[in-house]
Amino acid sequence: MQTEQGVLRLSITATFLVAAIGIVFGLLSGSYAIVFDGVYALTDAIMTVLALLVARLIASSTSEDAESTWLVKHFTMGFWHLEPMVLGLNGIMLTGAALYAFINAVGSIVHGGRTLDFDNAIAYAAITLAMTTTMAVYAYRANRRIGSDFVALDAKSWVMSSAMTAALLVAFVFGLFIQGTSLQWLSPYIDPVVLAVICVVIIPIPLGTIRQALADILLVTPADLKAHVDGVAQDFVERYGFLSYRAYVARVGRGRQIELYFIVPHDRPAARLEEWDRIRDEVSAALGPDSPDRWLTIAFTTDPEWADGVSVAAA
Repeated sequence: MQTEQGVLRLSITATFLVAAIGIVFGLLSGSYAIVFDGVYALTDAIMTVLALLVARLIASSTSEDAESTWLVKHFTMGFWHLEPMVLGLNGIMLTGAALYAFINAVGSIVHGGRTLDFDNAIAYAAITLAMTTTMAVYAYRANRRIGSDFVALDAKSWVMSSAMTAALLVAFVFGLFIQGTSLQWLSPYIDPVVLAVICVVIIPIPLGTIRQALADILLVTPADLKAHVDGVAQDFVERYGFLSYRAYVARVGRGRQIELYFIVPHDRPAARLEEWDRIRDEVSAALGPDSPDRWLTIAFTTDPEWADGVSVAAA
């Protein structure tokens, strides 16, 4: 359970269990808030399955024997582009589910609320809170070493689930204690009101993930990575007497795509290919440690047109 895929597999199992408990207890207690909690967990579980599949594809495509696999032969540019798609879809679905539940909660409040069995509701909230809190702590601790966007989003989902369940538990305990008192008239409104409040809180949470996923899909250049690449490239231009350079940088999920084109003077003395490869090795080392998730192209040309927006490696 110390790998990205191991954490995601455990999370999928726990999420399906939480979803099943939520739907069953929600129907037994008559609580739409609990049903939504279960449906929300089920949606998250399905998206985590997709995340696990993408993680496996990325891992297989960057392994040493990747060239022998059928998928890699048909996807020679790798599978990094799938990661922001899944993350963005996950965030959109979770936000959409919360928005739909909020509309239903408001409608229920307008129509006088609904009655529910507080005993079953409290039992569900207590059990689920223990499970979600345990998974949130576990996912966060595991991701300190793994550093995965998928696990980070999964941990955030568990925190959101814990917060929702804690709010439900407080509301249901309050509802139980006001039975037979002058505040009992509030009972039908407890379930829809707490559902509406939860939805208002969680709707904005996935927006950061959606925004980053869209930036990756649209190949928006990360400013910090571009600045680092520019600094390294300019240093080599001055060191080897090149005329200039062109740098193209993108972040696609966990992948980093870097293309560097150095403009060489026409009158530069000819050099063996081994010499150009040595310079490439120096540039690669200056850019940072080599990684299976880094796609690096370094080219040399005397014609600037080959470097201006043309993704062709020329030696």
